[in-house]
Amino acid sequence: MTVPDTSAVAAAVADAHRREWAFVLAATVRVTRDLDVAEECVQEAFAAALTDWRTSGVPSRPGAWLTTAARRRALNVVRHRGVESRHLPLLVEEETIPGPGDALDDEGAPIPDDRLRLVVTCCHPALDRPAQVALTLRLLCGLSTAEVARAFLVSESTMAARITRAKKKIAVARIPYRVPPAAELPERVDAVLSVVHLLFTTGHTTPAGDELVRRDLVERSVELCRMLRRLLPRDPAVAGLLALLLLTDARRETRTAPDGRLLLLEEQDRARWDRAAIAEGVSLVREALRARPPSRYALQAAIAAVHAESPRWEDTDWREVLALYDVLVRLWPSPVVALNRAVAVGFASGPAAGLAALDALSAEPQLAGYGYLPAARADLLRRLGRVAEAREAYTEALLLTRNTVERAFLEGRLRGTGG
Repeated sequence: MTVPDTSAVAAAVADAHRREWAFVLAATVRVTRDLDVAEECVQEAFAAALTDWRTSGVPSRPGAWLTTAARRRALNVVRHRGVESRHLPLLVEEETIPGPGDALDDEGAPIPDDRLRLVVTCCHPALDRPAQVALTLRLLCGLSTAEVARAFLVSESTMAARITRAKKKIAVARIPYRVPPAAELPERVDAVLSVVHLLFTTGHTTPAGDELVRRDLVERSVELCRMLRRLLPRDPAVAGLLALLLLTDARRETRTAPDGRLLLLEEQDRARWDRAAIAEGVSLVREALRARPPSRYALQAAIAAVHAESPRWEDTDWREVLALYDVLVRLWPSPVVALNRAVAVGFASGPAAGLAALDALSAEPQLAGYGYLPAARADLLRRLGRVAEAREAYTEALLLTRNTVERAFLEGRLRGTGG
């Protein structure tokens, strides 16, 4: 057996963290019945892998190795620290045989995935919405507190406090670790969809690092959305979100050039878009839009469908895109939606109108540290020939951007303005 070197082991552990964290943590929670203890045991298992795999080699099934290691540590904690006697039995492991009204898949079997149990646990109505989403991203995806904070546009200290409070609330409320009966799912579905959507957006464009896309997060979010579709086949919001994910991800392979350079929508080779995903997404959009009022996901998916069905960039119906954004911003007011609408105004009505719409958002506190605002403003200023102002905006966007691929794109644009 060839023993891997330190860098190879580190890369294998990092890959396992991206792919297996949710599986390992969800399985360990079954043993500890305590989120903090489970998370600690899983972190110790990953740390042990860095040492053990250097001598024993990277196992053929890293996830199984890590799960076994984490659960062993969890059992030791239960035995030696008396967790069962000191903590309420918060996360009750369900029997594998479904009871009346329990959620089933298409073949009539119970949904077995511990990740979905973890999502639904974190999205219990006892928690407020920001806490539900933040806690799930932290636990399900293994994102750092800093990464979750960036996704929410808040400080790391604010997010750390929010996650701590959410864990304590789970303990106090004795929230069970299970997929609830089908009758209880509707009251949680919006929170679960918010989690899945934010998980997808975090993977679609990674907030920091050398990769534009974290495929594991994108694929995990699509898997979870398909599970929800099986659980709630007639829910229009679920159909809308699945449509949005499929239509957006259909462009994945064309978002960068062979040399790694970021390609904007107008530069992408549309012949390489995933036509099967687009066809499925468009069908789901039509289904989701029948609901009145349509969900925010259905409206976002309809916007994505306009782009997906346009054979060329020049054929994009920006008036239709803008009309959909007008409905979306009315039904779901959000600073980010308003920003995207302003960009659409810039294409539908010209860069001057788009710049005016963007400048109206300049005092919005949630966008103060959002790099896409100065980046969008820089592009409109460039198109208007206001080069000096464009340089300033590109410089500001660079200060707020931590993704290497996006930074390289902004640096290129800055050089193009003489900066």
